[in-house]
Amino acid sequence: MRVLVTGGAGFIGSHFVKRLAATGDEVVVLDKLTYSGNLANLDGVEHAFVHGDIADPIAVSGAGEGCTAVVNFAAESHVDRSILAAGDFVRTDVLGTEVLLEWARTGGARFVQVSTDEVYGDVSEGRSAKEDDPLQPSSPYSASKAGGDLLVLACVRTYGVDAVITRGANTYGPFQYPEKLISLFITNSLEGEPLPVYGDGRQRREWVHAEDHCAAIEFVLREGESGSVYNVGGDERENLEITERILELAGADPGLVRHVEDRPGHDRRYSVDSSRIEKLGWKRTISFETGLAETFAWYRDRRDWWEPIKSGEYAAYYREQYASRLGQ
Repeated sequence: MRVLVTGGAGFIGSHFVKRLAATGDEVVVLDKLTYSGNLANLDGVEHAFVHGDIADPIAVSGAGEGCTAVVNFAAESHVDRSILAAGDFVRTDVLGTEVLLEWARTGGARFVQVSTDEVYGDVSEGRSAKEDDPLQPSSPYSASKAGGDLLVLACVRTYGVDAVITRGANTYGPFQYPEKLISLFITNSLEGEPLPVYGDGRQRREWVHAEDHCAAIEFVLREGESGSVYNVGGDERENLEITERILELAGADPGLVRHVEDRPGHDRRYSVDSSRIEKLGWKRTISFETGLAETFAWYRDRRDWWEPIKSGEYAAYYREQYASRLGQ
């Protein structure tokens, strides 16, 4: 199979490219290489690379030549950044998805939309969101992903596009840009910098390792039923619990924890029912405890990867996002 992987130089996308390449599939990566795209994530992996934007039909057409499937990881994906600049998210996550769908429709390619559990919004205690639950996004990021999902389902029904959707839990592991909770807090703890915990830190999320998440996406690519949505869940943990465990792994001062002003519209809990994809044969193989320890060790040993990132554009964003919250 020749597969177009959009956003393949990013965090989850690069893990997926490595997975497909290891099975012998031909992989073409289309990536705009915005701030979180990094070709170093693909070092030593056999693939073809095209520098381009999924919202550009010419770039998509060129990159997709000869491909029989597309897996769409390309997205603006950080909630905090979406609050600062929602337009960027709408362009990539909605318009970009539409351009890819049109290419898939005209070429007869299979389409996999990699989405997020955040489209369901807050999930009450004692239940988990199912694939047919209403979408109730709370942030510009989750709203843009929900918009892309709805376009996918509309194209299945209207044009008969062979398309499926995955909605994954919070994902962690090596090569994650250090702005998300786990990657940020690990690198900050290693530098002796504050760990800015939003609000009371009691928000709950499910966490799935990137390797398990990519295994689920591969199952859906090969065996998913067109028009179906598949939740990909993980282990549920409180943000504060994760923060404390990272400090333990780092041997860092608990005083680094700083409770700061919460972000607007912050959901308290995400949880998804993964029984549908489990029926395809997928199951998680990496426990959160093992995965977090291994992820910490990777960042500890790969300062050469993340230290250059935490400068330039990143430093400017970090100041904008946290300086006032941390009283700096």
